[in-house]
Amino acid sequence: QVQLVESGGGLVQAGGSLRLSCAASGDTFSTYTLGWYRQAPGKEREFVASISGNGIRTNYAYFGKGRFTISRDNAKDTGYLQMNTLKPEDAAVYYCNAHGPHGTYEYDYWGQGTQVTVSS
Repeated sequence: QVQLVESGGGLVQAGGSLRLSCAASGDTFSTYTLGWYRQAPGKEREFVASISGNGIRTNYAYFGKGRFTISRDNAKDTGYLQMNTLKPEDAAVYYCNAHGPHGTYEYDYWGQGTQVTVSS
């Protein structure tokens, strides 16, 4: 089992940056694909970015390409989402997800979320 704890959210002005962290504990972190999702009020949860267990493959939602960077440090059992040039529409609760092992969905875990607020 994997426990995920997000941190790094907060209030930022439009054009600013935030770095979210996702600390994992439990099972072997490096065998899990790490993803970030977000959910704004009144909207469905949507995919933001993902990174493979070994950190080689990344995927981004269209709105994050060029602005967001997902990364991970398996030695620290931590994943990151660097968000630059933030826009008011990026405001949401951001959730960390881990599924695996080895690309499967045998196990699927979520963190509790961290709030990101962007002022215009």
